[in-house]
Amino acid sequence: MSGAVLILGATTGIGRAVARELARTRRSLVVAGRDLEELQTLAADLRVRYGVGAVACRFDARASEGLGAFFRECVEAAGGRLEGVVLCFGYAGSQQRAESDWEETVAIIQTNFLSAVRLLNLAADHLKEAGAGFICGITSVAGDRGRQSNYIYGSAKAALGVYLQGLRDRLSGAGVTVTTIKPGFVDTPMTFGRPGLRGLASPQRVARVIRRAIERGRAVVYVPWFWRWIMLFLRLVPERIFRRLRL
Repeated sequence: MSGAVLILGATTGIGRAVARELARTRRSLVVAGRDLEELQTLAADLRVRYGVGAVACRFDARASEGLGAFFRECVEAAGGRLEGVVLCFGYAGSQQRAESDWEETVAIIQTNFLSAVRLLNLAADHLKEAGAGFICGITSVAGDRGRQSNYIYGSAKAALGVYLQGLRDRLSGAGVTVTTIKPGFVDTPMTFGRPGLRGLASPQRVARVIRRAIERGRAVVYVPWFWRWIMLFLRLVPERIFRRLRL
């Protein structure tokens, strides 16, 4: 198992697809998330289907305590050395509820930013000491511009994007690459039933893009690719006009 990839949020739609995509390349895996039984089932499937090492570790991104011990457990499960870390977890939450419910606001920010930063700080120190490896963090196009429909979630993802940018700069001379993935709408439980969504990408398509981006050491990748140009246009729209779009 030495040199395994840690997938944080492995039972999400994207996380599960990333686990299978990396297993196809013969990488050993540590799959992590909240539901230990589901993780153990996934790890067993990966071992049988792809013939790779795969173990399960549990953590809860909604809580700040215990993340240090959890990361040490993952390193130990990987035989003392991680090859890389892919951060897939997230929580869209309810914008409407968060506007008046502070606990919902905290849950969104804790999950999407604070816990992510805590775990990636630990990953950065581990990989820097080894002098090699990669970090891949999934943010969102929602972080490219504040919109009234999801600005609390978007602000947490924007903060994560800036964090990854700084981390990439910090580790640029340490043999560790840092890749930021910015998905648009993806066909996962997070988007299921939401009105007005078009052009949903499959988790499998996103996972293939993530695997190629890691292998090529890319910095920032939008998926599908056309979201780069959609978000560039939206960022350039003047504020007085953007407000009228009611997005």
